[in-house]
Amino acid sequence: MTKPNKLRRCQLAVPGSSDKMMAKAAGLGVDHVFLDLEDAVAPAAKVPARAQIVTALNTLDWRQSIRCVRINDLDTQYAYEDIIAVVEGAGENLDTIMVPKVKSACDVRFVDRLLSQIERKLGLTRRIGIEVLIEEAEAIMRVEEIAGASDRLEALIFGMGDYSASQGIDPRAISGDTGYPGDIWHYARYKMIVAARTYGLDAIDGPFVNFKDQEYFRTECVRALQLGAVGKWAIHPSQVPIAQDAFSPSQAEVDRAYKAVAAYADAQRQGLGAIQVDGQMVDVATVRLVQRIIDRAELVGMKPTPTTQATGA
Repeated sequence: MTKPNKLRRCQLAVPGSSDKMMAKAAGLGVDHVFLDLEDAVAPAAKVPARAQIVTALNTLDWRQSIRCVRINDLDTQYAYEDIIAVVEGAGENLDTIMVPKVKSACDVRFVDRLLSQIERKLGLTRRIGIEVLIEEAEAIMRVEEIAGASDRLEALIFGMGDYSASQGIDPRAISGDTGYPGDIWHYARYKMIVAARTYGLDAIDGPFVNFKDQEYFRTECVRALQLGAVGKWAIHPSQVPIAQDAFSPSQAEVDRAYKAVAAYADAQRQGLGAIQVDGQMVDVATVRLVQRIIDRAELVGMKPTPTTQATGA
């Protein structure tokens, strides 16, 4: 089954118990908004927040934003009714369900089966996707199994906060540089992104809690991008433009990519297997690399500069 091709440069977290914050989020133009029933909502507000989320999904203009709801952990008493209440109340206006603290493929399959039952009951014609948070040590151990668990899966998200607690990592790492010699999240990020790419899923990097440190937030975006992630969480609206810019190609990158592809196509017509473009070798492997830039540009709506021409030597 072909996966939906969606922009997830930024996923904005919004408490499902705050009508004001949900209304504000709808007008931000962020790629992805998830209305939260889990960590951002106090226990006494979790059940009432379901109805607030349903109202927000059905009445607010979300424009092009992916509309997502993060349910509670499947080990809690809330999770199954979170899914039932939200999907039965606003299934036509919901794109994905986000499942936290997934530990195995069985967790994903449970949500898949429940969604299938509700969709059949309601006669929904558009399938609701699943996004899962990889934030437990067990999840990293089984991430390949999780990634292949359901054709509803659209994204894997690295949740470094709970992952730190699960593995015993220095909690300061989620808000700044701890002095660890290198990227403290490298192994977990890398392994999750490999699993996501293998199964055609989007890989998303998780939150950076010190939202006032915008420079380090951008650094974290770049690190995730370099490993193959397509976006990052935002826990505050001020992080949205940084993430959406960091995960968008620059105009110069787009122009170089189109130029390389066009030049290589011209070289093939001449029977050449490799050429030079602006001092760089371009061959079939290069084209595969730059095609990812073109794909990202098309999702964002970026076009090559009209004067961009293919020249090879």
